[in-house]
Amino acid sequence: MAAVAIAKLQVYPVDHLAGCCGERQKGSFGFVRPAAAGLFRVQKGGCGGGQPLSQHCRSFRSEDGGGGREFDDGEKEEGKDEILKGGKAEKLKKGDGLWVPGVGRLKLPSKDEYSRGIAQVEEVFSSAAIHVGRYIVTMMSTGVVLATGFQLSGGDGQMNDLIWYSWLGGIIIGTMTGANMVLDEHCRAGPRNVVITGSTRGLGKALAREFLLSGDRVVVASRSQESVDMTVKELEENLKEGMVSAGGSSKRNLSHARVIGIACDVCQPSDVKKLANFAVSEFGSINIWINNAGTNKGFRPLLQFSDEDVTQIVSTNLVGSILCTREAMRVMENQPKGGHIFNMDGAGSGGSSTPLTAVYGATKCGLRQLQTSLLKESKKSKVGVHTASPGMVLTELLLSGSTLKNKQMFNIICELPETVARTLVPRMRVVKGSGKAINYLTPPRILLALVTAWLRRGRWFDDQVISCHISIIH
Repeated sequence: MAAVAIAKLQVYPVDHLAGCCGERQKGSFGFVRPAAAGLFRVQKGGCGGGQPLSQHCRSFRSEDGGGGREFDDGEKEEGKDEILKGGKAEKLKKGDGLWVPGVGRLKLPSKDEYSRGIAQVEEVFSSAAIHVGRYIVTMMSTGVVLATGFQLSGGDGQMNDLIWYSWLGGIIIGTMTGANMVLDEHCRAGPRNVVITGSTRGLGKALAREFLLSGDRVVVASRSQESVDMTVKELEENLKEGMVSAGGSSKRNLSHARVIGIACDVCQPSDVKKLANFAVSEFGSINIWINNAGTNKGFRPLLQFSDEDVTQIVSTNLVGSILCTREAMRVMENQPKGGHIFNMDGAGSGGSSTPLTAVYGATKCGLRQLQTSLLKESKKSKVGVHTASPGMVLTELLLSGSTLKNKQMFNIICELPETVARTLVPRMRVVKGSGKAINYLTPPRILLALVTAWLRRGRWFDDQVISCHISIIH
């Protein structure tokens, strides 16, 4: 923080100074240089005794009608100072600040504050320079490796292609790893107060665990109180294990972490309100609200879905998200710093067809329309409304009713909930503004998956899809 004092040279006809300085010469001019723009410090009392242009001057007269004089730079004053603003003197204690016309009183930073500010700026630039330097060195090193590989290949076309693919894959992996490291350092600030619906299994529980291990306070919610209690107990164990293995600043961050839970059916407005009130009563505020609750009831034609199936899918995915978004906005609008709401994208969000999951796709497309509308409604709001796209996650929601061909494709594109959560949570924690899209399957990740497809065969399922090679799918 800095204040700029602007020196002015003001010219007055001597007529203006009549009675101030004794005799005057007709037609002559006087010059007055204030210490700073709009700032005059005067001392109560009489004339300074022969000081030109400062004795009994009406422009510098104090409240009691006495004259005054302008202090020179570095002159030590006695007693209380006064500020003349708009022709009126105001009491100002020493060190209170600087009055700038049209701006107001500006507090000048102390030497300690100035030093801390400079140190913070230097730290930011130093960190940025280190990361950029590492990236440049890495690129130069890979370039040397690439050139060496071409030399050793002896002009073999297939070998050159393999080298190119390997180099490209290495660049993508290195860039992603470096970006995650930088983001991880940046997002350590906290804690945040987080509410996650549908968080007793699958991706929701993985998100809750990742927020908790980042030092945040988390509210888990699900229709079943029994499931909620079991999840809270499991996450508390995870937190204890994390604190044992953590050290330094990470351990200090984890000391703030806490997890609680409550049963909530997002289709019921009264339950949603109870969830919000519970979070505020326990934590004081809500910084992040994630609408993760969802269902699809399997893969089959629309005619094979029962009335109950259709009602539950639409109520949970669309109506539930709308009710939760409204309640979260109500709470966050009354908070000094607002908050952020995330609705989960899925198949059909972009308007593409979703055969065999038509109802599910329709609800996700509706959520995207909701997002677009809320962005226009809340342009000046301090509440951010965002989307999060986890891609294809190995959960019951995805696997229920999937075909043999689907499962073989899952080996290439799908990831475990914990893997996805480790990428989404750091970005959710530092999101700013509104209308952001936090995606797991970014173009580099898709390209990497395709380049390494031959290595991913049988990763989760064998060729006959007799068994699944993962032990935890919630």
